[in-house]
Amino acid sequence: MLRAMQNSITEWSLSSSRSYDDPFNQLEVDVSITGADGVERCVPAFWSGEQTWRVRYASSCLGQHRWHSVCSDASDPDLHGREGVLEITPYSGSNPLLQQGPLVVSDNKRYLQHRDGTPFFWLADTWWMALCDRLSWPGDFQQLTQDRVDKEFTVVQLVAGLFPDMPAFDERSRNSEGFAWEQDFTRINPAYYDHADLRIHHLVRNGLVPCIVGCWGYYLPWLGIDRMKQHWRHIVARYGAYPVVWCLAGEGSMPWYLSDDKEGDRTRLQEGWTELTRYLRQIDPYGHPITIHPSDSARDTVTDPAVLDFDMLQTGHGDRRSIPNTIRRVQKAYADEPVMPVINGEVCYEGIGEACRQEVQRFMFWACMLSGACGHTYGANGIWQVNNKERPYGPSPHGMAWGHTPWDEASQLPGSGQLGLAKAFLARYEWWRFEPHSEWVDPAASADEPNAAFAAGIPGQVRVVFLPSGVWGITVKGLERDSSYHASLFSPVDGDERQIGLVEADAQGDWRCPILRAPIFQDWVLVLDAV
Repeated sequence: MLRAMQNSITEWSLSSSRSYDDPFNQLEVDVSITGADGVERCVPAFWSGEQTWRVRYASSCLGQHRWHSVCSDASDPDLHGREGVLEITPYSGSNPLLQQGPLVVSDNKRYLQHRDGTPFFWLADTWWMALCDRLSWPGDFQQLTQDRVDKEFTVVQLVAGLFPDMPAFDERSRNSEGFAWEQDFTRINPAYYDHADLRIHHLVRNGLVPCIVGCWGYYLPWLGIDRMKQHWRHIVARYGAYPVVWCLAGEGSMPWYLSDDKEGDRTRLQEGWTELTRYLRQIDPYGHPITIHPSDSARDTVTDPAVLDFDMLQTGHGDRRSIPNTIRRVQKAYADEPVMPVINGEVCYEGIGEACRQEVQRFMFWACMLSGACGHTYGANGIWQVNNKERPYGPSPHGMAWGHTPWDEASQLPGSGQLGLAKAFLARYEWWRFEPHSEWVDPAASADEPNAAFAAGIPGQVRVVFLPSGVWGITVKGLERDSSYHASLFSPVDGDERQIGLVEADAQGDWRCPILRAPIFQDWVLVLDAV
Protein backbone atom coordinates (compact mmCIF):
# COMPACT_ATOMS: atom_id res chain seq x y z
CA MET A 1 0.00 0.00 0.00
CA LEU A 2 1.24 3.48 -0.88
CA ARG A 3 1.11 6.23 1.74
CA ALA A 4 1.32 10.02 1.59
CA MET A 5 0.46 12.98 3.80
CA GLN A 6 -2.36 15.38 2.96
CA ASN A 7 -1.71 17.53 -0.13
CA SER A 8 1.70 15.86 -0.56
CA ILE A 9 2.66 14.01 -3.71
CA THR A 10 2.90 10.26 -3.96
CA GLU A 11 4.23 8.73 -7.18
CA TRP A 12 4.30 5.30 -8.76
CA SER A 13 5.04 3.88 -12.19
CA LEU A 14 3.49 1.47 -14.68
CA SER A 15 5.80 -0.28 -17.16
CA SER A 16 4.84 -2.37 -20.16
CA SER A 17 6.64 -5.54 -21.18
CA ARG A 18 5.65 -4.76 -24.77
CA SER A 19 7.89 -2.72 -27.04
CA TYR A 20 5.92 0.16 -28.56
CA ASP A 21 7.65 1.95 -31.42
CA ASP A 22 6.45 5.41 -30.39
CA PRO A 23 4.85 5.12 -26.95
CA PHE A 24 4.34 8.87 -26.40
CA ASN A 25 2.20 9.14 -29.52
CA GLN A 26 0.70 5.64 -29.50
CA LEU A 27 -0.70 5.43 -25.98
CA GLU A 28 -2.50 7.38 -23.30
CA VAL A 29 -2.52 6.06 -19.74
CA ASP A 30 -4.84 7.34 -17.00
CA VAL A 31 -5.40 6.25 -13.44
CA SER A 32 -8.93 6.41 -12.05
CA ILE A 33 -8.77 7.13 -8.31
CA THR A 34 -11.75 6.92 -5.95
CA GLY A 35 -11.10 8.82 -2.75
CA ALA A 36 -12.30 8.06 0.75
CA ASP A 37 -15.05 10.61 0.10
CA GLY A 38 -16.35 8.52 -2.79
CA VAL A 39 -15.34 11.06 -5.45
CA GLU A 40 -13.71 9.54 -8.53
CA ARG A 41 -10.99 11.44 -10.37
CA CYS A 42 -9.25 10.60 -13.62
CA VAL A 43 -5.54 11.38 -13.20
CA PRO A 44 -3.41 11.40 -16.38
CA ALA A 45 -0.09 9.58 -16.29
CA PHE A 46 2.96 10.91 -18.14
CA TRP A 47 5.34 9.02 -20.38
CA SER A 48 8.74 9.00 -18.69
CA GLY A 49 10.77 7.27 -21.39
CA GLU A 50 11.05 3.77 -22.90
CA GLN A 51 7.90 1.82 -21.98
CA THR A 52 7.14 3.48 -18.62
CA TRP A 53 4.44 5.86 -17.42
CA ARG A 54 4.43 7.58 -14.04
CA VAL A 55 1.51 8.73 -11.92
CA ARG A 56 1.55 11.59 -9.41
CA TYR A 57 -1.30 12.12 -6.99
CA ALA A 58 -2.15 14.32 -4.02
CA SER A 59 -5.32 14.79 -2.00
CA SER A 60 -6.62 16.61 1.07
CA CYS A 61 -9.07 13.78 1.77
CA LEU A 62 -7.89 11.49 4.58
CA GLY A 63 -8.28 7.74 4.34
CA GLN A 64 -7.92 5.04 1.71
CA HIS A 65 -7.99 5.85 -1.99
CA ARG A 66 -8.39 3.03 -4.51
CA TRP A 67 -7.04 3.23 -8.03
CA HIS A 68 -7.11 1.32 -11.27
CA SER A 69 -5.30 2.06 -14.52
CA VAL A 70 -6.92 2.74 -17.88
CA CYS A 71 -4.83 2.47 -21.05
CA SER A 72 -5.85 3.32 -24.61
CA ASP A 73 -4.49 -0.14 -25.48
CA ALA A 74 -6.85 -2.18 -23.32
CA SER A 75 -5.07 -5.39 -24.36
CA ASP A 76 -1.90 -4.46 -22.45
CA PRO A 77 -2.22 -6.08 -18.98
CA ASP A 78 0.77 -4.14 -17.66
CA LEU A 79 -0.87 -0.77 -18.30
CA HIS A 80 -4.61 -1.48 -18.29
CA GLY A 81 -6.60 -2.78 -15.34
CA ARG A 82 -3.86 -2.55 -12.72
CA GLU A 83 -5.20 -1.83 -9.22
CA GLY A 84 -3.94 -0.61 -5.91
CA VAL A 85 -4.64 1.28 -2.69
CA LEU A 86 -3.00 4.36 -1.17
CA GLU A 87 -3.64 5.95 2.19
CA ILE A 88 -3.66 9.70 2.87
CA THR A 89 -2.59 10.62 6.41
CA PRO A 90 -2.71 14.01 8.19
CA TYR A 91 -0.05 16.53 7.19
CA SER A 92 2.43 17.21 9.98
CA GLY A 93 4.74 19.86 8.51
CA SER A 94 4.75 23.66 8.39
CA ASN A 95 4.47 24.39 4.65
CA PRO A 96 1.34 26.57 4.20
CA LEU A 97 0.75 25.17 0.71
CA LEU A 98 0.42 21.69 2.20
CA GLN A 99 -1.23 22.75 5.47
CA GLN A 100 -3.93 24.82 3.80
CA GLY A 101 -4.13 23.16 0.40
CA PRO A 102 -3.83 24.35 -3.19
CA LEU A 103 -5.49 27.49 -4.51
CA VAL A 104 -9.08 28.00 -5.56
CA VAL A 105 -11.19 31.06 -6.35
CA SER A 106 -13.14 32.57 -3.45
CA ASP A 107 -16.92 32.27 -3.34
CA ASN A 108 -17.35 35.97 -4.18
CA LYS A 109 -14.95 35.60 -7.17
CA ARG A 110 -12.76 38.46 -5.97
CA TYR A 111 -9.58 36.76 -4.74
CA LEU A 112 -7.71 33.47 -4.51
CA GLN A 113 -7.67 31.35 -1.39
CA HIS A 114 -6.36 28.04 -0.16
CA ARG A 115 -8.74 25.10 -0.30
CA ASP A 116 -9.31 25.39 3.45
CA GLY A 117 -10.60 28.96 2.96
CA THR A 118 -7.46 30.88 3.97
CA PRO A 119 -7.05 33.95 1.70
CA PHE A 120 -3.93 33.89 -0.51
CA PHE A 121 -1.99 37.04 -1.27
CA TRP A 122 -0.53 36.83 -4.79
CA LEU A 123 2.87 38.55 -4.91
CA ALA A 124 4.58 36.98 -7.90
CA ASP A 125 8.01 37.26 -9.43
CA THR A 126 8.63 36.65 -13.14
CA TRP A 127 11.21 34.01 -14.10
CA TRP A 128 9.97 33.15 -17.60
CA MET A 129 13.07 31.15 -18.55
CA ALA A 130 13.93 29.66 -15.17
CA LEU A 131 13.90 26.06 -16.48
CA CYS A 132 16.81 26.63 -18.89
CA ASP A 133 20.40 26.09 -17.80
CA ARG A 134 21.37 29.78 -17.83
CA LEU A 135 19.96 29.72 -14.30
CA SER A 136 22.10 26.96 -12.89
CA TRP A 137 20.84 24.17 -10.66
CA PRO A 138 21.11 24.02 -7.75
CA GLY A 139 23.20 27.13 -7.06
CA ASP A 140 21.55 30.01 -8.94
CA PHE A 141 18.02 28.69 -8.69
CA GLN A 142 18.16 28.06 -4.97
CA GLN A 143 19.81 31.42 -4.33
CA LEU A 144 17.08 33.29 -6.18
CA THR A 145 14.38 31.23 -4.46
CA GLN A 146 15.71 32.09 -1.02
CA ASP A 147 15.93 35.78 -1.86
CA ARG A 148 12.28 35.85 -2.95
CA VAL A 149 11.11 33.89 0.09
CA ASP A 150 12.93 36.37 2.32
CA LYS A 151 11.16 39.23 0.52
CA GLU A 152 7.65 37.81 1.09
CA PHE A 153 6.96 36.64 -2.50
CA THR A 154 4.37 33.87 -2.80
CA VAL A 155 4.29 32.98 -6.54
CA VAL A 156 6.83 32.40 -9.32
CA GLN A 157 5.76 32.67 -12.97
CA LEU A 158 7.76 30.40 -15.29
CA VAL A 159 7.34 28.84 -18.73
CA ALA A 160 7.31 25.06 -19.26
CA GLY A 161 10.10 24.90 -21.83
CA LEU A 162 8.63 26.64 -24.91
CA PHE A 163 9.99 30.07 -24.14
CA PRO A 164 9.20 33.62 -25.34
CA ASP A 165 11.42 35.96 -27.29
CA MET A 166 13.06 33.24 -29.40
CA PRO A 167 12.31 30.79 -32.22
CA ALA A 168 11.71 27.13 -31.53
CA PHE A 169 14.80 25.07 -30.63
CA ASP A 170 16.92 28.13 -29.98
CA GLU A 171 20.06 27.07 -28.08
CA ARG A 172 19.15 29.48 -25.27
CA SER A 173 16.14 27.33 -24.36
CA ARG A 174 18.12 24.20 -23.46
CA ASN A 175 18.63 22.82 -19.99
CA SER A 176 21.25 20.22 -19.10
CA GLU A 177 19.12 17.50 -20.74
CA GLY A 178 18.48 19.25 -24.05
CA PHE A 179 15.29 20.79 -25.42
CA ALA A 180 11.77 20.36 -24.02
CA TRP A 181 10.65 18.61 -27.21
CA GLU A 182 12.45 16.64 -29.89
CA GLN A 183 13.07 18.39 -33.20
CA ASP A 184 9.95 18.99 -35.30
CA PHE A 185 7.86 18.48 -32.12
CA THR A 186 7.66 14.73 -32.66
CA ARG A 187 7.56 13.95 -28.93
CA ILE A 188 8.46 15.50 -25.58
CA ASN A 189 11.90 14.97 -24.06
CA PRO A 190 11.22 13.32 -20.66
CA ALA A 191 14.74 14.02 -19.41
CA TYR A 192 14.21 17.76 -19.85
CA TYR A 193 11.21 17.65 -17.54
CA ASP A 194 12.92 15.30 -15.07
CA HIS A 195 15.39 18.12 -14.56
CA ALA A 196 12.59 20.71 -14.43
CA ASP A 197 10.94 18.62 -11.69
CA LEU A 198 13.81 19.48 -9.33
CA ARG A 199 13.10 23.17 -9.70
CA ILE A 200 9.31 22.96 -9.44
CA HIS A 201 9.62 20.78 -6.34
CA HIS A 202 12.07 23.24 -4.78
CA LEU A 203 9.66 26.15 -5.21
CA VAL A 204 6.81 24.26 -3.57
CA ARG A 205 9.03 23.01 -0.77
CA ASN A 206 9.84 26.65 -0.03
CA GLY A 207 6.19 27.71 0.00
CA LEU A 208 6.12 29.35 -3.45
CA VAL A 209 3.25 28.61 -5.83
CA PRO A 210 4.44 27.84 -9.38
CA CYS A 211 2.32 29.67 -11.96
CA ILE A 212 3.12 27.37 -14.88
CA VAL A 213 2.83 28.96 -18.31
CA GLY A 214 2.48 26.21 -20.91
CA CYS A 215 4.30 28.04 -23.70
CA TRP A 216 4.38 31.38 -25.45
CA GLY A 217 1.27 31.90 -27.53
CA TYR A 218 2.87 31.74 -30.96
CA TYR A 219 3.84 28.08 -30.45
CA LEU A 220 0.23 27.05 -31.00
CA PRO A 221 0.29 27.20 -34.82
CA TRP A 222 3.73 25.55 -34.81
CA LEU A 223 2.52 22.55 -32.79
CA GLY A 224 -1.12 22.58 -33.84
CA ILE A 225 -4.10 21.94 -31.57
CA ASP A 226 -3.57 18.19 -31.16
CA ARG A 227 0.14 18.48 -30.34
CA MET A 228 -0.55 21.32 -27.92
CA LYS A 229 -3.12 19.15 -26.17
CA GLN A 230 -0.39 16.52 -25.74
CA HIS A 231 1.90 19.21 -24.35
CA TRP A 232 -0.68 20.32 -21.80
CA ARG A 233 -1.67 16.78 -20.90
CA HIS A 234 1.96 16.10 -20.06
CA ILE A 235 2.18 19.26 -17.91
CA VAL A 236 -0.98 18.34 -15.99
CA ALA A 237 0.26 14.78 -15.45
CA ARG A 238 3.63 15.97 -14.13
CA TYR A 239 2.62 18.99 -12.08
CA GLY A 240 -1.10 18.78 -11.38
CA ALA A 241 -0.52 17.09 -8.02
CA TYR A 242 1.46 20.16 -6.89
CA PRO A 243 -0.31 23.34 -5.61
CA VAL A 244 0.07 25.13 -8.93
CA VAL A 245 -1.80 27.69 -11.03
CA TRP A 246 -2.24 27.16 -14.77
CA CYS A 247 -1.52 29.88 -17.31
CA LEU A 248 -2.39 28.59 -20.79
CA ALA A 249 0.15 30.67 -22.65
CA GLY A 250 2.16 33.86 -22.53
CA GLU A 251 0.85 36.72 -24.67
CA GLY A 252 -1.65 34.18 -25.92
CA SER A 253 -3.05 36.13 -28.85
CA MET A 254 0.25 37.70 -29.94
CA PRO A 255 1.45 36.30 -33.28
CA TRP A 256 5.06 35.31 -33.96
CA TYR A 257 7.13 38.48 -34.01
CA LEU A 258 7.90 38.20 -37.75
CA SER A 259 4.48 36.93 -38.90
CA ASP A 260 3.19 38.06 -42.31
CA ASP A 261 -0.47 37.75 -41.26
CA LYS A 262 -0.70 39.12 -37.75
CA GLU A 263 -4.41 39.89 -37.76
CA GLY A 264 -5.33 36.45 -39.08
CA ASP A 265 -2.95 34.80 -36.62
CA ARG A 266 -4.44 36.77 -33.74
CA THR A 267 -7.95 35.54 -34.50
CA ARG A 268 -6.79 31.93 -34.87
CA LEU A 269 -4.85 32.15 -31.61
CA GLN A 270 -7.87 33.44 -29.69
CA GLU A 271 -10.02 30.60 -31.01
CA GLY A 272 -7.33 27.98 -30.43
CA TRP A 273 -6.55 28.99 -26.86
CA THR A 274 -10.25 29.03 -25.99
CA GLU A 275 -10.47 25.40 -27.14
CA LEU A 276 -7.29 24.53 -25.23
CA THR A 277 -8.63 26.15 -22.05
CA ARG A 278 -11.73 23.97 -22.19
CA TYR A 279 -9.52 20.93 -22.76
CA LEU A 280 -7.31 21.81 -19.79
CA ARG A 281 -10.34 22.15 -17.54
CA GLN A 282 -11.53 18.73 -18.74
CA ILE A 283 -8.27 16.84 -18.04
CA ASP A 284 -7.18 18.51 -14.78
CA PRO A 285 -8.57 16.37 -11.93
CA TYR A 286 -7.57 18.97 -9.32
CA GLY A 287 -9.42 22.01 -10.65
CA HIS A 288 -6.48 24.41 -10.37
CA PRO A 289 -7.24 28.06 -11.25
CA ILE A 290 -6.76 28.83 -14.95
CA THR A 291 -5.82 32.07 -16.70
CA ILE A 292 -3.91 33.17 -19.77
CA HIS A 293 -1.18 35.80 -19.91
CA PRO A 294 -2.26 38.52 -22.36
CA SER A 295 -1.00 41.41 -24.38
CA ASP A 296 -3.60 43.48 -22.50
CA SER A 297 -6.33 41.46 -20.73
CA ALA A 298 -6.89 37.71 -20.39
CA ARG A 299 -10.58 38.29 -21.16
CA ASP A 300 -9.61 39.66 -24.57
CA THR A 301 -7.23 36.79 -25.30
CA VAL A 302 -9.98 34.16 -25.58
CA THR A 303 -13.34 34.23 -27.33
CA ASP A 304 -15.26 33.29 -24.18
CA PRO A 305 -14.07 34.86 -20.88
CA ALA A 306 -16.15 32.32 -18.92
CA VAL A 307 -13.47 29.67 -19.61
CA LEU A 308 -11.09 31.56 -17.26
CA ASP A 309 -10.95 31.58 -13.47
CA PHE A 310 -9.14 34.90 -13.08
CA ASP A 311 -8.26 37.86 -15.25
CA MET A 312 -4.56 38.50 -15.81
CA LEU A 313 -3.43 41.83 -17.25
CA GLN A 314 -0.36 43.23 -18.99
CA THR A 315 -0.36 47.02 -18.92
CA GLY A 316 2.91 48.26 -20.42
CA HIS A 317 6.63 48.87 -19.94
CA GLY A 318 6.66 52.61 -20.54
CA ASP A 319 7.67 53.79 -17.07
CA ARG A 320 5.22 56.49 -15.89
CA ARG A 321 3.67 56.61 -19.36
CA SER A 322 2.13 53.21 -18.53
CA ILE A 323 0.33 54.46 -15.42
CA PRO A 324 -2.89 55.68 -17.12
CA ASN A 325 -3.33 52.41 -19.03
CA THR A 326 -2.64 50.43 -15.86
CA ILE A 327 -5.33 52.30 -13.91
CA ARG A 328 -7.79 52.02 -16.78
CA ARG A 329 -7.21 48.30 -17.29
CA VAL A 330 -7.45 47.36 -13.60
CA GLN A 331 -10.60 49.41 -13.02
CA LYS A 332 -12.26 47.96 -16.13
CA ALA A 333 -11.30 44.37 -15.21
CA TYR A 334 -12.67 44.85 -11.69
CA ALA A 335 -16.00 46.10 -13.08
CA ASP A 336 -16.32 43.56 -15.91
CA GLU A 337 -18.69 40.60 -16.06
CA PRO A 338 -18.37 37.78 -15.28
CA VAL A 339 -16.76 38.80 -12.00
CA MET A 340 -13.37 37.21 -11.42
CA PRO A 341 -10.17 37.96 -9.48
CA VAL A 342 -7.92 40.55 -11.15
CA ILE A 343 -4.11 40.42 -11.14
CA ASN A 344 -1.69 42.50 -13.15
CA GLY A 345 0.63 39.80 -14.53
CA GLU A 346 3.18 42.05 -16.21
CA VAL A 347 3.96 45.74 -15.90
CA CYS A 348 7.13 47.83 -16.10
CA TYR A 349 9.91 45.33 -15.35
CA GLU A 350 12.29 47.10 -13.01
CA GLY A 351 15.21 48.50 -15.00
CA ILE A 352 13.79 47.87 -18.49
CA GLY A 353 14.68 50.63 -20.95
CA GLU A 354 16.91 52.18 -18.26
CA ALA A 355 13.70 53.13 -16.45
CA CYS A 356 10.80 51.68 -14.41
CA ARG A 357 12.77 52.06 -11.18
CA GLN A 358 11.61 51.41 -7.64
CA GLU A 359 9.28 54.41 -7.37
CA VAL A 360 7.38 53.13 -10.43
CA GLN A 361 7.26 49.62 -8.92
CA ARG A 362 5.65 51.05 -5.78
CA PHE A 363 3.21 53.15 -7.76
CA MET A 364 2.06 50.17 -9.84
CA PHE A 365 1.62 47.95 -6.78
CA TRP A 366 -0.44 50.43 -4.77
CA ALA A 367 -2.44 51.72 -7.74
CA CYS A 368 -3.42 48.16 -8.70
CA MET A 369 -4.10 46.88 -5.19
CA LEU A 370 -6.26 49.89 -4.26
CA SER A 371 -8.14 49.76 -7.58
CA GLY A 372 -9.47 46.24 -7.12
CA ALA A 373 -6.62 43.81 -7.83
CA CYS A 374 -6.21 40.86 -5.43
CA GLY A 375 -2.46 40.62 -5.91
CA HIS A 376 0.41 41.92 -7.96
CA THR A 377 3.20 40.64 -10.18
CA TYR A 378 6.73 42.03 -10.14
CA GLY A 379 9.39 41.57 -12.77
CA ALA A 380 13.01 42.63 -13.09
CA ASN A 381 14.81 43.08 -16.39
CA GLY A 382 17.62 40.56 -16.28
CA ILE A 383 15.73 37.92 -14.31
CA TRP A 384 12.87 37.13 -16.70
CA GLN A 385 15.30 36.22 -19.49
CA VAL A 386 18.07 35.02 -17.10
CA ASN A 387 21.07 37.10 -18.05
CA ASN A 388 24.38 36.28 -16.51
CA LYS A 389 27.75 37.96 -16.87
CA GLU A 390 29.16 35.29 -19.14
CA ARG A 391 26.00 34.77 -21.20
CA PRO A 392 23.65 37.73 -21.58
CA TYR A 393 20.45 36.73 -23.32
CA GLY A 394 21.17 38.71 -26.46
CA PRO A 395 18.79 39.94 -29.15
CA SER A 396 15.11 39.15 -29.53
CA PRO A 397 13.77 38.03 -32.93
CA HIS A 398 13.19 41.68 -33.84
CA GLY A 399 16.94 42.26 -33.46
CA MET A 400 17.11 44.31 -30.25
CA ALA A 401 18.20 43.11 -26.81
CA TRP A 402 16.11 44.14 -23.80
CA GLY A 403 19.18 44.65 -21.61
CA HIS A 404 22.16 42.77 -20.22
CA THR A 405 21.82 43.28 -16.46
CA PRO A 406 22.82 39.95 -14.85
CA TRP A 407 20.05 38.18 -12.94
CA ASP A 408 21.90 38.31 -9.60
CA GLU A 409 22.29 42.10 -9.85
CA ALA A 410 18.68 42.46 -10.96
CA SER A 411 17.52 40.42 -7.97
CA GLN A 412 18.88 43.13 -5.67
CA LEU A 413 17.15 46.06 -7.32
CA PRO A 414 15.26 47.85 -4.52
CA GLY A 415 11.75 47.46 -5.97
CA SER A 416 11.46 43.78 -5.08
CA GLY A 417 12.16 44.37 -1.41
CA GLN A 418 9.82 47.35 -1.28
CA LEU A 419 6.94 45.33 -2.71
CA GLY A 420 7.63 42.73 -0.04
CA LEU A 421 7.24 45.46 2.59
CA ALA A 422 3.98 46.53 0.97
CA LYS A 423 2.60 43.00 0.97
CA ALA A 424 3.58 42.48 4.62
CA PHE A 425 1.86 45.75 5.55
CA LEU A 426 -1.43 44.86 3.83
CA ALA A 427 -1.31 41.39 5.40
CA ARG A 428 -2.02 43.04 8.78
CA TYR A 429 -5.55 43.67 7.54
CA GLU A 430 -8.34 41.65 5.98
CA TRP A 431 -7.05 42.87 2.62
CA TRP A 432 -9.26 40.40 0.73
CA ARG A 433 -12.29 42.38 1.92
CA PHE A 434 -10.90 45.65 0.57
CA GLU A 435 -12.90 47.42 -2.11
CA PRO A 436 -11.83 50.48 -4.10
CA HIS A 437 -13.42 53.74 -2.89
CA SER A 438 -12.34 56.70 -5.00
CA GLU A 439 -15.16 58.70 -3.39
CA TRP A 440 -13.28 58.57 -0.08
CA VAL A 441 -10.60 61.07 -1.17
CA ASP A 442 -10.27 64.38 -2.92
CA PRO A 443 -8.44 64.65 -5.26
CA ALA A 444 -9.03 61.05 -6.37
CA ALA A 445 -6.81 59.37 -8.94
CA SER A 446 -8.13 58.28 -12.32
CA ALA A 447 -6.67 57.24 -15.66
CA ASP A 448 -7.04 60.86 -16.78
CA GLU A 449 -5.53 62.26 -13.59
CA PRO A 450 -3.22 59.59 -12.13
CA ASN A 451 -1.20 61.91 -9.92
CA ALA A 452 -3.75 61.96 -7.12
CA ALA A 453 -4.82 59.70 -4.23
CA PHE A 454 -5.91 56.04 -4.46
CA ALA A 455 -8.21 54.74 -1.72
CA ALA A 456 -9.58 51.37 -0.67
CA GLY A 457 -10.53 49.56 2.50
CA ILE A 458 -13.41 48.31 4.63
CA PRO A 459 -16.07 50.83 5.68
CA GLY A 460 -16.05 51.45 9.40
CA GLN A 461 -12.80 49.51 9.89
CA VAL A 462 -9.87 50.74 7.81
CA ARG A 463 -9.08 53.14 5.01
CA VAL A 464 -5.81 52.90 3.08
CA VAL A 465 -4.80 55.81 0.85
CA PHE A 466 -1.78 55.82 -1.46
CA LEU A 467 -0.28 59.28 -1.85
CA PRO A 468 2.09 59.52 -4.81
CA SER A 469 5.03 61.82 -4.28
CA GLY A 470 3.77 65.40 -4.25
CA VAL A 471 0.15 64.51 -3.46
CA TRP A 472 -0.16 65.55 0.18
CA GLY A 473 -2.90 68.10 0.75
CA ILE A 474 -5.88 65.76 0.51
CA THR A 475 -9.30 65.53 2.09
CA VAL A 476 -10.65 62.21 3.36
CA LYS A 477 -14.40 62.26 2.77
CA GLY A 478 -17.53 60.62 4.11
CA LEU A 479 -16.21 59.31 7.42
CA GLU A 480 -18.88 57.33 9.26
CA ARG A 481 -20.47 59.16 12.18
CA ASP A 482 -20.44 56.06 14.36
CA SER A 483 -16.72 55.34 13.83
CA SER A 484 -13.59 56.96 15.20
CA TYR A 485 -10.28 56.71 13.39
CA HIS A 486 -6.60 57.02 14.18
CA ALA A 487 -4.38 58.22 11.32
CA SER A 488 -0.80 57.23 10.55
CA LEU A 489 1.66 57.21 7.69
CA PHE A 490 3.46 54.17 6.32
CA SER A 491 6.59 54.58 4.22
CA PRO A 492 6.50 52.15 1.27
CA VAL A 493 10.22 52.77 0.81
CA ASP A 494 11.55 51.40 4.10
CA GLY A 495 8.52 50.48 6.26
CA ASP A 496 8.90 53.48 8.58
CA GLU A 497 5.67 54.53 10.33
CA ARG A 498 4.66 57.98 11.59
CA GLN A 499 1.69 58.61 13.85
CA ILE A 500 -0.67 61.50 13.08
CA GLY A 501 -3.30 61.00 15.79
CA LEU A 502 -7.06 60.95 16.15
CA VAL A 503 -9.10 62.03 13.17
CA GLU A 504 -11.53 64.90 13.79
CA ALA A 505 -14.01 65.12 10.92
CA ASP A 506 -16.28 68.07 10.22
CA ALA A 507 -20.09 67.93 10.19
CA GLN A 508 -20.09 66.42 6.69
CA GLY A 509 -17.69 63.66 7.76
CA ASP A 510 -14.75 65.19 5.91
CA TRP A 511 -11.22 65.43 7.30
CA ARG A 512 -8.50 67.57 5.86
CA CYS A 513 -5.25 65.71 6.40
CA PRO A 514 -3.11 68.15 8.44
CA ILE A 515 0.09 67.16 6.64
CA LEU A 516 0.67 69.73 3.92
CA ARG A 517 4.11 68.33 3.23
CA ALA A 518 5.23 64.73 3.82
CA PRO A 519 8.08 64.06 6.27
CA ILE A 520 10.26 63.05 3.30
CA PHE A 521 9.73 63.96 -0.36
CA GLN A 522 8.50 60.56 -1.57
CA ASP A 523 5.25 58.63 -1.83
CA TRP A 524 3.46 57.62 1.38
CA VAL A 525 0.54 55.48 2.47
CA LEU A 526 -2.01 57.16 4.72
CA VAL A 527 -3.86 54.73 6.99
CA LEU A 528 -7.02 55.37 8.99
CA ASP A 529 -7.64 52.62 11.52
CA ALA A 530 -10.92 52.46 13.39
CA VAL A 531 -10.40 52.95 17.11
